[in-house]
Amino acid sequence: MLKSPLALAAHHGSASSGPAGIAVIGLGYWGPNLLRVLGDNLEAEVRWICDLDRERLAKYRRRHPGARVTTRLERVLRDPEVDAVIIATPVHTHYTLAAQALRAGKHVFVEKPLAPSSELADELAQLAGERDRILMCGHTFLYSPPVRAVKRMIEAGTLGDIFFISSSRVNLGLHQRDVSVIWDLGPHDFSILLYWLSELPRRVRAVGRDSIVKGIADVAFVAMDFASGIVANVELSWLAPSKLRRTVLVGSERMVIYDDGAPEPVRVFDRGVVYRDPETFGEYHLSYRSGDVVSPRIETYEPLGLELGDFV
Repeated sequence: MLKSPLALAAHHGSASSGPAGIAVIGLGYWGPNLLRVLGDNLEAEVRWICDLDRERLAKYRRRHPGARVTTRLERVLRDPEVDAVIIATPVHTHYTLAAQALRAGKHVFVEKPLAPSSELADELAQLAGERDRILMCGHTFLYSPPVRAVKRMIEAGTLGDIFFISSSRVNLGLHQRDVSVIWDLGPHDFSILLYWLSELPRRVRAVGRDSIVKGIADVAFVAMDFASGIVANVELSWLAPSKLRRTVLVGSERMVIYDDGAPEPVRVFDRGVVYRDPETFGEYHLSYRSGDVVSPRIETYEPLGLELGDFV
């Protein structure tokens, strides 16, 4: 079962009568956030915390006294009370850890990207189907209020016919050692685009450059076109003077700027161009509409909590 770009999943196994037993693998950058949010979820119980760093394990054991800690994944996977494993480790480990967990009969949540290559991601999806387990990839932006607000506008026809979408996700760093900027930053924009448009691109073209580390692209431009006629361009870079997280959607009726770092993350522009067929040879009729700019009220909640709740 494929849940939009939110998840790669097989059919659910039998539901447990109590809270789902969860193991968190990895206490690096994102693992502590996962633990914090899981602690607030009454439908989940953190049973294991696994990491290679014993000092980190000791720290988070004090914060989660009900959980056991270990440096050995096999101890986690042998526990029949563990229903699901959440993986937040370096990308090059995702495939191996997820495959081990699926073979042990666990449901699996993996932080993006799912695997270091599309081939390995396909293998994991196939394995999840064979084992009748859920395999979900973390795309937290799909649960964010601004992204969902834009989705509602598109579905309601507020923008009219969408002409194109242009997205920029750039900053100075952080360079990754095991994947390119496309694999590191791209999943955010690609998942958002597919969620908004509810269709896959029919053609994808990409160009990039490995300016700093040989063999690892640190800047890339990805162009996509869709059967609906929409075109999209995504700019990705670890080599930019400042941080920018902005997407522009241009439609026949309105335009939208979604800026993840702005106080008003969504702005709707009642602007556009109207073309009229010429009545005589040589005429060229264009009129420009410049109306109001509206910043809709956006609800507030933590996307990660909603995402993990969906998985659990």
